[in-house]
Order: sequence, then C-alpha cells, then structure tokens
Amino acid sequence: MSRGPASNNKYSYNHLNAKGPSEAIDVHDITVKKSRLRIFLSYFGAAVFLTATFYLVALKELCISSIWIILVCFSLAKVLHHKPVKKESVMIMPAFGVQLETHYWSGRVIRRFVPISKILKPVLNECVTPVTCYWSLALILRDEVELMLVFQKLQPPVRMLVPVWKALCAATDCKRNQHHLNLCAVLVSVYLASDTD
Repeated sequence: MSRGPASNNKYSYNHLNAKGPSEAIDVHDITVKKSRLRIFLSYFGAAVFLTATFYLVALKELCISSIWIILVCFSLAKVLHHKPVKKESVMIMPAFGVQLETHYWSGRVIRRFVPISKILKPVLNECVTPVTCYWSLALILRDEVELMLVFQKLQPPVRMLVPVWKALCAATDCKRNQHHLNLCAVLVSVYLASDTD
C-alpha cells in the first residue's frame, strides 16, 4: 500500500508500505525539490563566468580586478549549482532493523544499518539555534553516548517527521511505553494544530 506524497516548497515526502513474505517493509522517502530559479541562476552564473573569462583572455588584459570578477562568478556558479543531497530514505524492516540511506545527485549512496535490538527509542527533537528552529528525528541507541540522526543532511518539517517517527515506534515495539507514546502523539498533534493558525 502506498500513501500519497506530501510536500512543501523544499521537500517532498513519500511513504511506501510493501508486504513481503513474512512482514512489512516500510519505506519513507524525503526528497529535495529542485528549484527552477536555482537551476536558472546556476547556469546563468556559469555562463557569465565563461563569458567573462573568454572576454578577458581574448583581450589579453588580465589584471587584479578581472581575476576577482572571475573568482566571484565561479564561486557564485559553484554555490548555486552545489546541492548534493537528492533524498534521504528510511527503510524499516521490523524483523531485522532500520536502514538509513542518503542519495546524492552524483549517484553516490551512503547506507547505514541499525539492528532493531540496538534501538532503544526513536525521539523527535526540537533544535533551537540563535538563527532558526527546526525539528529532527533521532534514535537512542543501546551502548551509544550520542543520538543517531535519522535524516543527517536534511531538515524536513515536523509534518513529514511524525509518520516516520510513528512507524519507528511501532517497529521498535515501544508498546511497553504506550502511555508515553500516546502523550507524545497528542503533544505533536497540538503543535501541528497551533502551527497552522
């Protein structure tokens, strides 16, 4: 069974739930949307960089100011073109564990596997910095000092994190803390309701 994708202006969320021979495999994808303006500006910066370079080489008048212009155009093109992460996925296999995947635009994929017996509890954290506030989903692991972030490169909104968190709670058998799970679900629902106002 597949649930329709949810999205906002930066990210797109898709949930696939496929029944296998023994148990369900639950896949949650959060994909980065490519902005048309960003793509246009990156190609425009590259075109300006190439044009300025060819013009200055053709005139054979390279000076300090022209070198700065070339460097600024090059860095602008590089910054606008550099968005390495394509999507991050969480594959939940209740009998085995959780596989976390980071897909890059270059085609490189980094996979991390966490056995289900090592996961104590998935938690939603509200991260506050001097500039911004965002939510993250992390795993509390047995015999580990630090939390393991589920989405290490992306910062999706809490609306996309809640279904992944609920699926992780169900897979890691958090039924022993069912009252706490219900209380957390109510608090997140209240937060989401206040967020829309």
